[in-house]
Amino acid sequence: MLVLSRRAGESVVLGEDITVTVLEVRGDVVRIGIDAPRSLRVHRAELLAQLEESNRQAASPSADLVAQLSKALGRDRDTDSD
Repeated sequence: MLVLSRRAGESVVLGEDITVTVLEVRGDVVRIGIDAPRSLRVHRAELLAQLEESNRQAASPSADLVAQLSKALGRDRDTDSD
């Protein structure tokens, strides 16, 4: 990881078309501006982690939900046969 020190108003250029500018430093909060093409997706890391966890939970239903669905379909999970 490259670590740089920047003051408010200073920028870092990534590649040819991405500029990251430090807008404000107030205590332990740093506001940055990102100038990038619209085609480049920019997300906050904590929101991506939260979205991934939410998707993981949605993709794996609880045992209670599976049992309710089985009951609604008229099947008993333990005695289901092919």
